[in-house]
Amino acid sequence: MNLNQVTIPALDLEKAVAFYQTLGLDLIVDALPNYVRFTCPDGNSTFSIHKVEELPQNSGTSIYFECDDLDEKVANLQDKGIVFDELPNDKSWLWREARLKDTANNQFYIMQERIE
Repeated sequence: MNLNQVTIPALDLEKAVAFYQTLGLDLIVDALPNYVRFTCPDGNSTFSIHKVEELPQNSGTSIYFECDDLDEKVANLQDKGIVFDELPNDKSWLWREARLKDTANNQFYIMQERIE
């Protein structure tokens, strides 16, 4: 099997589109104000957002995007106004990651595999 897409909820899709385009995702389906879908700049995965009237509480979902140049990517995103909850740091599970939330308070990470 191949993962087709991950879909997350948001209250304001226009704000979400601007946020994820700033991260570097490409908008491929624009069905505003109810649905949008992006491709990731690397690989074949897609990422979508659907409009909800109320955000779920404590969903426990974590979303990971991977890149080869984490520190440079985070610095570039900070220059564009993206705020991180946790800056890049090495984890005991053998990768480096940065943590942030999107405009709908969805928790996600940008990570890079570490070479030991």
